[in-house]
Amino acid sequence: MGHPKFARAKTQTPAHPWKAARIEEEHALKEQFGLKKVGGMREIWREKSALRRHRNQAMKLIGRVDSSEGHFAREKQDLVEALNRRGLIAGGSSIDDVLQITVEHMLARRLQSVVYYRGLAPSMRASRNMIVHGHISIGEQRMTVPGYKILRSEEEFLQYSATSPYLSDTHPFRVEMEQLRLIRQSEEEEIDEVGGVRATTDNDEFVQKIKADAKEAPTVKDTIPEGGEA
Repeated sequence: MGHPKFARAKTQTPAHPWKAARIEEEHALKEQFGLKKVGGMREIWREKSALRRHRNQAMKLIGRVDSSEGHFAREKQDLVEALNRRGLIAGGSSIDDVLQITVEHMLARRLQSVVYYRGLAPSMRASRNMIVHGHISIGEQRMTVPGYKILRSEEEFLQYSATSPYLSDTHPFRVEMEQLRLIRQSEEEEIDEVGGVRATTDNDEFVQKIKADAKEAPTVKDTIPEGGEA
């Protein structure tokens, strides 16, 4: 049981520490979400442990026959509403949708990820540095924890802190960020979807050739001999 004064760790470490597939997957997540180079694995394990708790609670409620009324109905509704407030599931979701949450969804709701997605930082790594050094705030509250789970209601108040030099629109960093945003926007506008292949306007001849080859390609009907089967 342990002493009540000392809380047990809620993060579960992997049962087998040397599985190559898991290690490669976690390294990819660490690079994708800009986690710590040393200790980033533990951040992933923390999110996996939280996800495991959500799934276990959802499966217990789904497995109960009498969960449509009374205490269990309220518990089911509270779980769905809580995960919706955290941005893990959409509004109007059911208890079954909780089982569709992945570790990527959990990592994407960290403050570090949301700052990058909101365009306040040029990369995930830069987002982490800006948070740690006090350049990001939620309303008037300066945030210094990259792993903070931001709520849906807090996203609209996400901004540069009042003491940050980045608060000024004329700061070189802000000017460069705006230029980068315009470049990315123009690149996205120049991209066309051609049969699932993404091609830019610089490859118009290649695109036209693909279209011509598709028109001249024989169909399944053309390849069937008369009186025969494909």
